[in-house]
Amino acid sequence: MEKVAHGNGEPYLIKVSGESFAADAQGISESALEFTGQEILKAWEVQPNFAVVVGGGNFYRGRGAMPGLIDQLHADHVGMLATIMNGIILQQWFTARLQPAVALSAFPVGHICETYSAVKARSLIERGILVVMAGGTGSPFFTTDTTACLRALEIGAKTVIKATNVNGIYDRDPFTDRSATMFQDLDYQTALNNHLTVMDATAFALCRDNRLTIHVLNLGVPGNLCRAVQGYSVGTLVSNGRSKE
Repeated sequence: MEKVAHGNGEPYLIKVSGESFAADAQGISESALEFTGQEILKAWEVQPNFAVVVGGGNFYRGRGAMPGLIDQLHADHVGMLATIMNGIILQQWFTARLQPAVALSAFPVGHICETYSAVKARSLIERGILVVMAGGTGSPFFTTDTTACLRALEIGAKTVIKATNVNGIYDRDPFTDRSATMFQDLDYQTALNNHLTVMDATAFALCRDNRLTIHVLNLGVPGNLCRAVQGYSVGTLVSNGRSKE
């Protein structure tokens, strides 16, 4: 398996969706939590130098939820609270397995969860403590993908690993078109020109403008995340380099 040039001692930022905690995309599934937790833990054992940003879509998806009933501002607030629930659950899962971990919220939530700061997060990572980042950016109208890119920049990461439910980025929808071809390497301009969905526009621009590498992979394939943090070519890499299928 080919190795790729990213990492070089800098921390990683791993983004996992809320759906990765729920077998049927709703609530918490013990088996799904166990699988996701084990995949992250295996990666940490070989490369203890990353933080995790969690989504909250298994509890509540703020974007477009309940139109006409709740406005976007308050929907996003509820979505941010959902990510805090996932963050605490994941942190507790690690603690139960004797892996030191801390959940950090983007905004104060009293005694329930510590509040995030970049300095605190970097210090915890350097001390071998796994940091779970929750609460989104702390502001509405931003996705957790944007949160992941922002937090990566704040902790000095050069790579954002988006652990999702597809093998990588395709030229067409692989769920509806069996002839879809997956990219191994993809440059930002090609992704823009071909309207390829990598992340939302804000997150994508933040990564492109700050020369971050986006690594999209299938979390559901055992060992994928572990291989990725070791620098192996898994899924699709998006950077300012050249595209390759």
